[in-house]
Amino acid sequence: MKKVLVCALVLAAALFASSPALAWDPAKQKNLGQDHVKMQWYLLDYGKKDGVLFAVARKYYTNTSVKQQTVDLLMSKYSLSPEVAGSLYFTEYGYEYTPDGKQFAVTYLKHFDMLGNEIYGTVFDGSAEATKKVFAAVDPKSTPGKGLAYARGKAPAPEKKAPAKKVSGKKAPAKKVKVKK
Repeated sequence: MKKVLVCALVLAAALFASSPALAWDPAKQKNLGQDHVKMQWYLLDYGKKDGVLFAVARKYYTNTSVKQQTVDLLMSKYSLSPEVAGSLYFTEYGYEYTPDGKQFAVTYLKHFDMLGNEIYGTVFDGSAEATKKVFAAVDPKSTPGKGLAYARGKAPAPEKKAPAKKVSGKKAPAKKVKVKK
């Protein structure tokens, strides 16, 4: 009985440790905040591999309308069932950058459920016309741009906050208070 229990615990620990959701070095993970459509982004890994700068980012579906658009796309374009597509929880993006850092390409795009199981993914390896890498300009304020900064060993510059509104020189009139005698 003890052997079965020990084997079950070892197997559970191995499965837990190999989960895609936990496969990244926690020391490298960065919270990138929300984008313009209120989706939550995290940078999971970045650096240089085989002489190429790279970054891996994850987007959590914190905006239900954007999630529904993605679910609809997964069902219509890839024929996923509503149950499978509807279990979408986050999407992971792999980026690679040109040596000068002016352009990036998506190397893979994978959709996962809440347990870290892959629902659907595409690897852009050039093996077919539809999977060719397409390079685009890097915007430093975008997720790929922030990933590039970390891959180069520099944290991106913090976004400047809007200046505080100036209060006019006029004072608000004092409130009249009745004093009891």
